[in-house]
Amino acid sequence: MEALLTPEFWLAVGQIVMIDILLGGDNAVVIALACRNLPPDLRKKGIIWGTLGAIALRVVLIFFAMALLKLPYLKLVGAILLLWIGVKLLVPEDDDHGDLKASDKLLGAIKTIIVADFVMSVDNVIGIAGAAQGAGHEGHQMPLVVFGLLVSIPIIVWGSTLVLKLMDRFPVIITAGGMLLGWIAGTLAVSDPAVQPYVPDTEFNHYAMAVVGAMLVLALGTWLAKRQSHED
Repeated sequence: MEALLTPEFWLAVGQIVMIDILLGGDNAVVIALACRNLPPDLRKKGIIWGTLGAIALRVVLIFFAMALLKLPYLKLVGAILLLWIGVKLLVPEDDDHGDLKASDKLLGAIKTIIVADFVMSVDNVIGIAGAAQGAGHEGHQMPLVVFGLLVSIPIIVWGSTLVLKLMDRFPVIITAGGMLLGWIAGTLAVSDPAVQPYVPDTEFNHYAMAVVGAMLVLALGTWLAKRQSHED
């Protein structure tokens, strides 16, 4: 129980909640689109069961992701993916969910939600698995993952509209979220077994790499966003 009161545990909790808030919006849009052709009395069921199915699938994905992150070089790959996801958050993108196939049958809508969530959840899975690595104790990682996924359910089902409005009003939230993913990428990279002989995972190196990751996302994201605005 004492370990649950450590700063590392609650820092990881905060990171998982932030990742769910930032990366859950797209999933909420997909769920709404998948259920738009359902009769009104079935829409709530479609949203709830589709979300639960997607969350269950995500538990399995994260379980494998956390196991794979123990292998050499895979944390480096995860760190690179997280850096790219963080950069993408800072670069405006066109909404490409409009052509998502909507079903007028409950099971069809649930299947659409689960399949779409599977395709879109790579960022969420890697982010949560990476944040859980920073919990400080291996025994706390899966409880953290479960907590993060439980938090994601109300965010995805009910909170997306509010979150999207807040992001539109306060763009700094998106910037902070992108930098958070860069921060996690840095801590993930320095803890990779292949990196240990060259950059030991000391407290100084841990935070130094985290800062480097966060600033790299900010710099690349800002540059690409400016470049895209000039091209438009």
